[in-house]
Amino acid sequence: MNNYEYIVASLPDITTGWKFGEKTPEDYIEEIVSLCSDKDRETISFLLDGYKDENLNADFYASALTHSDSFIREYFLFDLNVRNAKVRFLNKALGRQADQDVLTFGEEASPAVLEAVDFEFEESADLETVLAQNDILARERGIDDLMWDKISNLTTFNYFDIDAILGFITKMNIVARWYRLDEQAGREMFKKLVDEVRGTFKGVEYKG
Repeated sequence: MNNYEYIVASLPDITTGWKFGEKTPEDYIEEIVSLCSDKDRETISFLLDGYKDENLNADFYASALTHSDSFIREYFLFDLNVRNAKVRFLNKALGRQADQDVLTFGEEASPAVLEAVDFEFEESADLETVLAQNDILARERGIDDLMWDKISNLTTFNYFDIDAILGFITKMNIVARWYRLDEQAGREMFKKLVDEVRGTFKGVEYKG
């Protein structure tokens, strides 16, 4: 990603008790997008479409699972698996049929889509443990922790490309969610994100 160093340089220096101030997590995402190329903005736009509930249907996931970008494919496959697992968990709790409202693909789906969803969900056991918690807030935090770790795994070797930016934005959306729920938790997660990005960048090339 040609503008990666500028994106990192634009992040604030975090100190104890630091607050977002006038900027929201969404403001930071907008600034990141403004530094990207037109091509990368298109990819980011697709990613952000996945945060709109009205878009989360079989057609969207089919497009995501066959997207040209590997992060998009893997991230939304994980997202789909998590969402379906949550639905099955609720179905069991409510005494409904196990697959009621679970998002699936019909026979008309492309072989690539059917092949993608056919693999075992590696994190299923960890997710079941999280969902079994009685504390709703702890349950949501646990799901986001799994998502955070997945994003980290997907971008382990991405430093200067669009996937590094996509990973940052997806984590920032987790921060935004917790900022709305709990400002302190949101600040802590944002500090973690900034430290991760600055640390990775310094380890590769950044000297700031």
